[in-house]
Amino acid sequence: MEAAGALGAGVALLLGLYALLYYNFVAATRCRNTVSLRGKTVLITGGNTGIGKATAVDLARRGARVILACRDKARGESAMYDIRRESGNSEVILMILDLCSLDSVRAFAQTFLESEPRLDILINNAGVYKGGPTADGFDQAFQVNHLAHFLLTHLLLDRLKRCAPSRIVILSSCVHTFGKIDFQSTNKPNKWLMKGGQSYNNSKLANILHARELANRLEGTNVTCYAVHPGVVKTEITRSHPWWTLWLVWSSKLFVRNSKAGAQTSIYCATEEGIEGLSGRYFADCRPKVPSPLACGDQLAKKLWEFSERLLGLTS
Repeated sequence: MEAAGALGAGVALLLGLYALLYYNFVAATRCRNTVSLRGKTVLITGGNTGIGKATAVDLARRGARVILACRDKARGESAMYDIRRESGNSEVILMILDLCSLDSVRAFAQTFLESEPRLDILINNAGVYKGGPTADGFDQAFQVNHLAHFLLTHLLLDRLKRCAPSRIVILSSCVHTFGKIDFQSTNKPNKWLMKGGQSYNNSKLANILHARELANRLEGTNVTCYAVHPGVVKTEITRSHPWWTLWLVWSSKLFVRNSKAGAQTSIYCATEEGIEGLSGRYFADCRPKVPSPLACGDQLAKKLWEFSERLLGLTS
């Protein structure tokens, strides 16, 4: 009887510990506002799957015109119809964008500006966890996660200013803590798994620094921006991982969020009223959070901005 009692107490303790971990670290704080987005236009990169799709469903339910910027036409169309059905909003539109090609980014921006009179919310959501080069010769994670979004934001900024008050949300990650910005090699292609992982970490640090410097440059324009950590989320970003890394992550799936939970902070930063004074800050679980010391560096943020401009040919 004593053994059974001890076993029961042990099980209860483990369940209590799991509940504590789950509600504090896994179950995301929900965005509870009911702000309407009728008359607003939202652009979401990678809106056909995962966090981006969950974000698109929520914003479409609020009445926004939602543009899904996706690479794959067939998958994008499938997602577009899903989101229309789930949200009850027919104004969900697909446009083709391949962030692995800077020419595609430029062509997309031109088409968007010619066809869409408004842009109220830009959500730089798409991301990859890959090394190796793009057609432009940059490291894939660095280009897709940072450089192409930097260019897209630059090309659409005047439209955002014209539609102000407007917002920019940039998806980052807590792994930015392990990132670094090495201006000699951070943009160079890398084929090895762990170094590919390092490229991803670096790009997530770059996302926060981009938001930080962008906020400084947008001061007084009524355009605000926010970097977001969605939590540890089971999404398709890991589809290029070797099987053993996936096993390590999903074997702990009790501690991994689904896409709807992972989308909450993006939705919050896109819609919450009264956070304009926090422009440039890093958010997690629908509240501001202090990122790593490197991510707080104004000088590093400015240097990365100028470096990105040079790589993209935006300065002489």
